[in-house]
Amino acid sequence: MDRDLVESVREAQRTLEPQFKELRQTVSALKTAARLAESEKPDALPMHKALLKLEQAAAKLPDDALQAATAAFRRETERALDALAFDFAKDLRDTFAGRGVEVDGRPPTLLVGDLILRIDVAARKAQWFYGQEPLTGRLQLSAAAIVTAYERQRKLIAQGESDPAEFLRELFATWHGELQGRSRKPAGNRLNLVDTYAKMTMARQSARFWNAPSRQTFKDYPRPQFVRDLVRAQAAPAFSVDGRRQRLRLGVATKSQADSSSRSVWLPSASGGLDGAYYSDVTFEEVPA
Repeated sequence: MDRDLVESVREAQRTLEPQFKELRQTVSALKTAARLAESEKPDALPMHKALLKLEQAAAKLPDDALQAATAAFRRETERALDALAFDFAKDLRDTFAGRGVEVDGRPPTLLVGDLILRIDVAARKAQWFYGQEPLTGRLQLSAAAIVTAYERQRKLIAQGESDPAEFLRELFATWHGELQGRSRKPAGNRLNLVDTYAKMTMARQSARFWNAPSRQTFKDYPRPQFVRDLVRAQAAPAFSVDGRRQRLRLGVATKSQADSSSRSVWLPSASGGLDGAYYSDVTFEEVPA
């Protein structure tokens, strides 16, 4: 047999086999999507799983009919997921209502007191936040697990005790000490808010930590608690230190700063709800007593 002929045939086989595999996977994804689309009641989670496979196939095969079918199935899947999220949110509202707690917002974002719950119904997960700060890992989409986590975080954040005036004096001392250690002062004496938070946390450490630094001797100051303390301090930003009246000033972040959690902090509005703003720097100014 002609060796060139054999090699030519094998080369064609090597070229076409991946295409055949992709086509077979595409047909399988289409069959699954068609079966789910025929169901009398949309089944959101299997539809989402099928959509992911269909989108993978559509990304590899530039076929107009396939693209149209994927887009249509995506729309139906999103509607089914929205319906599932609303059903879960309704059950969750009823659960909280039974405990005398009001739930605001609409899926995928619910507001419970000062805390925010973000629901990812496709992944069957939910997560608690204070502002933009995560309070928990991703929880199972279970009303019991979500309520238990809420009660724990509510005690730590919403009901946690803090003295705004004492916090401001501590923040001022950290800010002032950092400025004194610099040969060149920044414009407006403004320091990065996240860096100041880190230095404030280190200033809280005891002699035991500095003698034997370890996870066990480290006194944590979680970032969500720092954000909470800032929100409370903004409601009464003036305070006295060494016989002088000082006032907290926070600088609003630029877009590039807001995109980085190491360069800005998102503070919830004092009025509550989902409103808030990103801040990037901190300074203090002396005001009349």
